[in-house]
Amino acid sequence: MHLNAMARLALSSVVAICGASQVVMATSAASTPTTHFAVVQPEPDITGVWERDPFPFGDDDETALTPPPGEGPDLNEPYASQWKALQEKRQALLKAGTPLVDASTQCLPEGTPGIMEAIYPIQILQSKGQITVLAELFMQTRRIYMNAKFPEADDLPPSYYGFSSATWDGNVLIVKTRGVQESVKFYDIPHSDAMIVTERYQLIGEDKLRIDVSMDDPVYLKKPYTFTWEYKRNHAYRIPEYVCDHRLDVINADGTVSFGGAN
Repeated sequence: MHLNAMARLALSSVVAICGASQVVMATSAASTPTTHFAVVQPEPDITGVWERDPFPFGDDDETALTPPPGEGPDLNEPYASQWKALQEKRQALLKAGTPLVDASTQCLPEGTPGIMEAIYPIQILQSKGQITVLAELFMQTRRIYMNAKFPEADDLPPSYYGFSSATWDGNVLIVKTRGVQESVKFYDIPHSDAMIVTERYQLIGEDKLRIDVSMDDPVYLKKPYTFTWEYKRNHAYRIPEYVCDHRLDVINADGTVSFGGAN
């Protein structure tokens, strides 16, 4: 065979093979399903030491009773009148220098939601399956369990902080708490065992945190009691030991407190 004819034959074979390969590749590409990967957004990082911002507990008149956050609770009667009368009594005795005993003077935990008020700084530790809140005041510890199923009512003993379960909804951490014992009265507000506390945690800026709180109790409240707390992260602060020691204070028979052991 002539060399030119042989070259043309070889070139035709290569073109045919390449064409067949392209057909096979095109067919394979068309038959292979496209895989889509979901983009998993990282959870916001709320770990750190947090303090209220702006700080609401100034060095103002120490004889003035601190009001509850927001607009205060909208209680059913007769609880509304009873609560108002108690606040008036507290104010009068505080001004007289003989305040009524409360959980703080008894070194008792603040409970939920009081621990989050952060009279002193709080530390939030975010770990797999759990968020832990450590409060400087009285060295309190609160545990929030991620995606946890609530125990049945008979298996949920009342406690200071109750049972807290949390889920992430986008960049908002939603925490629901049940089982806060009735002796825990946030700003003297009474509640039943049906109370549910809902908190919504959200970073609102660099080192800025907001918690929207809702207390819902159909027995005592006409409507949910809602308020908001804001915080700033303090990278330099280390929470010290805080032992509650009121051994020199005296709780008098009438329920008032004498400080330093003086009657």
